[in-house]
Amino acid sequence: MRLCRFRLDELVLTGFYADDRIIPIDQASEAYCEDVGIELLLVSTDDLLDFLPPEGCSRHPVAELATWVDDLDEVRLDELSLPVDSVQLLVPIGYPRKIILLEDNYSGHIADRGVATVLPQEAFPHISLKPPSTTLTHPGDPVILPRISPDHIDWECELGVVIGRVCRDVDEDEALSYVAGYTIVNDITDRRFAPRARSSRERDPFFRWLMGKWHDTFCPVGPCVLSADAVADPQGFSMQLTVNGEVMQDATTAQMLFPVAAIVSFLSRFMTLEPGDLIATGTPAGVGEATDTYLKPGDLVRATIEGIGALENPIEAEG
Repeated sequence: MRLCRFRLDELVLTGFYADDRIIPIDQASEAYCEDVGIELLLVSTDDLLDFLPPEGCSRHPVAELATWVDDLDEVRLDELSLPVDSVQLLVPIGYPRKIILLEDNYSGHIADRGVATVLPQEAFPHISLKPPSTTLTHPGDPVILPRISPDHIDWECELGVVIGRVCRDVDEDEALSYVAGYTIVNDITDRRFAPRARSSRERDPFFRWLMGKWHDTFCPVGPCVLSADAVADPQGFSMQLTVNGEVMQDATTAQMLFPVAAIVSFLSRFMTLEPGDLIATGTPAGVGEATDTYLKPGDLVRATIEGIGALENPIEAEG
């Protein structure tokens, strides 16, 4: 089951996502009641967490509705559907409290920088954060190259993990039961952010890199959330990123150094993960930094994860 949020005539609605079309949940529910004679009790909301496992209050009726929709013939589907280009897709989880980013979670990405991958047994994931309220960017909306540092802006296609219930100090074998679903994150990064400084300190390069994650619009997410109960193994996703149609990244989540369950368990040991929190699980080889190729105005970036969809964003200069 793939769910999305979208705007239509100033209304924010929810729907089943089907790549080129959307089936609004409220419209599908009305049709279900007419055809089956049973009214589904769905909460009125634009929060997809209410429809997703493990604790969404309407997860069971929405799952039943999704099964009914999947069995409709093409004519009936057309009657209920909206073309995806007739609506504005929105970030699927609109208000995550935290966006947590895994760094160096693919050996190929580490090798892009000419560094050998040697993980000692006691190794742990490296993480950073992005501010949700200013970095989140809807599918189709532009990523803005910041005027202060426009020349070394890079792409990073990543599997996004949406937390579905309060998660604290959980074991790895239980960690996936706290996941609501999966989405696509493009962790846009300024590789050489260099704010004006009066002096140089030893840790300046590290913090310039860290601050390069925080520019406005630097976290496109979407186009939908794939329900966790539809995923047998999150290490089985194929992923690809193109710039202007040219393939830059082509990998699978099986290549992660730390798998999703290990990441969720690790994070939960020292912070409480809350419903809606978004974890970006790292990027594979093929970022622009490897070839000194960076985003420029007019580019179109498309991040695809098989089974979830495609997240597309144009690149614009700051006005």
